Amino acid sequence: MIYYHKFEVRWSDIDANRHLANSSYVQYCAQARMAFMNKHKMGVAQLNRWGIGPVILHERYSFFKEVYADQEVIVSLEISGSSEDASIYQFTHKFYLPDGTHCATAEATGVWIDMMLRKTTTPPDDILEVMNEFKTEKTKLLSREDIKALPFRPENIDASLMDLNR
Repeated sequence: MIYYHKFEVRWSDIDANRHLANSSYVQYCAQARMAFMNKHKMGVAQLNRWGIGPVILHERYSFFKEVYADQEVIVSLEISGSSEDASIYQFTHKFYLPDGTHCATAEATGVWIDMMLRKTTTPPDDILEVMNEFKTEKTKLLSREDIKALPFRPENIDASLMDLNR
């Protein structure tokens, strides 16, 4: 099953090129996920009660057609990947104009964390049920190896190298 959320593109969502700003795509995806979670009884109040939270580890985007101010855009959400215990998940979002024109696709990979321990955790059965409902025949089985295979790794540096006065 696929979830859809509608946005009206505001002036503040536009960049200097007069189309939807990259940062707005990120915000629209996050808002679509929260609207989906609220509608399916996984909103902030429930997450607080369960002591868990969703954390996005990696997002990537492909853009096909510009979106402009005062247009409507519909953002879809589907579960495109999940570990067996659903502690790791992947959402795919597609951006459409009301006539069905596909403007962009985003993929967000994340984990559920225990808010007290700040460690990955398995979500409660209520979340598992909803996530299973929104899987498709293309949903991938994810594992810890998929997290390790994300394209970027931390690379700490000597702080003294960051001379901000240059």
